[in-house]
Formats: sequence, structure tokens, C-alpha cells
Amino acid sequence: MGDPREPPEGTPDGGSGNDDEYRSVVFDESFVRAARIQELSASERLGGYSRGVRPRLGFGHFGSLPRQAVALLLLVAMAFAAAVYFGVSSPRRLGVQPTGNQLTVSVVALGPSSPVLAVADPKSPFAALPPGYSDGAAGLATPAAAATAHFSRVEVTRALDTVQRYLIASSLSQAALVQGQTGDVRSLVTPGEQAQYDQSLNSPSDDQHHVAVGWLVRFDPGKVELAADTVKVSGSMRVTEADSATLEIATDHTFVYALRPAGTDTSAPVSLFSVRRELRFEFDHTDIGAARVRLVDSVLQDGPAGCGVQQADHLQPLLPGQAAGTPPVVNPADHSVPAWQLCGVLGPITTSQ
Repeated sequence: MGDPREPPEGTPDGGSGNDDEYRSVVFDESFVRAARIQELSASERLGGYSRGVRPRLGFGHFGSLPRQAVALLLLVAMAFAAAVYFGVSSPRRLGVQPTGNQLTVSVVALGPSSPVLAVADPKSPFAALPPGYSDGAAGLATPAAAATAHFSRVEVTRALDTVQRYLIASSLSQAALVQGQTGDVRSLVTPGEQAQYDQSLNSPSDDQHHVAVGWLVRFDPGKVELAADTVKVSGSMRVTEADSATLEIATDHTFVYALRPAGTDTSAPVSLFSVRRELRFEFDHTDIGAARVRLVDSVLQDGPAGCGVQQADHLQPLLPGQAAGTPPVVNPADHSVPAWQLCGVLGPITTSQ
């Protein structure tokens, strides 16, 4: 019986099935298994379709690559696109400040040593003030801008203008002072602090971070009203750099308001109420471009006011004839009372030093 590996007709003359000259055209087993075999459809056979397989989709040079290589290239491309997207759209690149308790507030009530006296002439409530106070924005004493090491004069000018607008909206505007409006001030606060601002106004608390009067001066319209449209102001601003990327503006102003009891006419007694606001603002280049402030510290002294009175929501002025009473007894072991609540004695109103 013949060798099953030989052709039925036998080995051709002049050669052997194992000759080396035919090795280049012999397909090994791995090549056969990898071959794409596809049977023609009936319509293709009748129509004389000349191709043994359907053509591949056209991917140019990539059409000849193995599927694993194409998949790997797609994964690399997707990873690179994701890295670029998140790198460009990250909060730091967009200039959005991180949220959280960024503002720290301290409020010091200044109690009078005797009952509050009314001014002599309600029509000229500021007549007894010493020289050095100006009307409204004129008393803010906004300095001329100058370039710093890392901020141009134009940027410093814009930052000072934004701080001035913030002080006007939060300390001089009747809408904020006695009408309960807070939107104008909020529009000047950087987005990273707006959540803290909203919580301070909606749920004020004596926790040094959510004190409404740390953001703006405001009175309870059910208790007091302004006796004069004018607010007297004295103070200054100072521009420095906190670091190479941060411009800092510190303000220190005393605001004097003429107040009378709510719901009374012009004949009602009028008294003066003083508020010292020492604020520290920080700006990066994005804050300056957006004309928004980042308020970092707010220290407020107000009087005449009663010691121990809650002032997180509104300031609580003492009106003519009212007295502060004796300062409350403080128990240092009582942890239910914040340790930072302070009280002082109100002295005569003078100009800022």
C-alpha cells in the first residue's frame, strides 16, 4: 500500500514531494488556520462575482493592521484626549476658587459707659463729628494705583475699583443697610465664596465663618431706620502682594450712621452709631479679570451696642436713652458659648489715625 502522503498518481517524474525547491509555496498549519474563508452567496456565484471575500472597510494604512493593534491605538488616543480635556477644564485652570470656609469674621460690640445720648440737632446729626470724615465714597480714600512686582497698574486699578464698589454696596447702600437686599454684594463675591456667603445670610451663626455682618453692614428694619441718607466715612486702603500670584488689598474704615427708632417721624431722637470695618481682600489674575473680590478676613467693631447681644444676623445698636448694662459674666468652662465673643467700652468718636 502506498504512502498516504503521496499523490494518487504517484510522485511526479524528476522530483520528490520533499524537495526543498517547493518549500517556499507550502503553507504551514498556522497560516491555514488564520486564513479568512468565506463562501460566496448564490447571487454572487450566478453573477460571476470575482472576489473570494468581501472587501474590508477602508481605514487606509490601518486596514492592514491586526485588530489588537487597532484597538490599542484607539485606547491610547482616547486616554490622551481625556488627559487633555481634564487638564484644560480643571477648576484650577478655569480660575474657580475652591469652596469652603474661606472668610474668618470677628465682631466686637462696644458698649457705652453711660446711657446713649441723642444728637443735639436731628436735622444735622453729624455736626459734632471732628474733622476728617467725608460723605460716603469720598471718605474711602481709594489710593492711586501703581504696578507691583507681579501685577500691572491696570490690574491694580481694577482691583481697587472692585474693592471700592464692594465697600459702597456693603457699607453705604441703603438697600443693604436697612432694606434687606443682599444681591448686589453677592454679585461682587468670587464664585468660590458664594456658597459661604449664602449660608451666612440664610443661616447666620456666631461661628466666625457664617456671620452675615462680616460680609455687609445691616440693621434690622423692624428696629431702626436711617435718619440721614449720608454716611460719614474715614479710613484708608493699602495694596501689597501676599505672594507672586496674589494681590492683597487691606482696608480700614470707620462708618458713622445716623439712626432713629423704626416707624418714627423726623422729630424722633437721633443717635450716632459707629462701625469700624477692617477687611482683607485677595485677588489672583482671574479674580481681577472677573471683577470679583475674595474676602479673607473681616474684623468689625460696632457701638454703642450691648455686650452679649447676638449680632450674627444684624447689628444691634443702642438708641437714645438705652444703656449697655454691666458686661456679662464669662465662665471660661462654659463651652456652649463661643470663646471669640468680645466686648469693649465705647470711647469718643475721633478720626482714624
